[in-house]
Amino acid sequence: MTLITSSKPLGALLLATALVALSVAPASAACGRASWYALTSKTASGERMDPAKFTAAHPRLRFGTMVEVVNPRNGKSVVVRINDRGPFIKGRIIDVSKAAARELGMIRSGVAKVCYKVVS
Repeated sequence: MTLITSSKPLGALLLATALVALSVAPASAACGRASWYALTSKTASGERMDPAKFTAAHPRLRFGTMVEVVNPRNGKSVVVRINDRGPFIKGRIIDVSKAAARELGMIRSGVAKVCYKVVS
């Protein structure tokens, strides 16, 4: 058994650890601009992108996370599963599949202001 010692009090170490964890934890809710995509290439999770499924790309949320996305302009919402990384355009917070974009009413515009929250 190895004993780890430190010159800092235990409380300070726990606080520092908590602050680091908070700084790297992804946001569980946010509002901003979203876009949609309909490629059929492999996603960052390794599965093939299917534009007909309710999926999305997010820069940090874990693959498999279920996210409710709401278009506040028209009140429409959809639950998507994170299976890819992105968006890679500054100012955008999530990319949704074409099927999700259709449900949100943003096919024609290509981009829309949305809010999302993690549901599971």
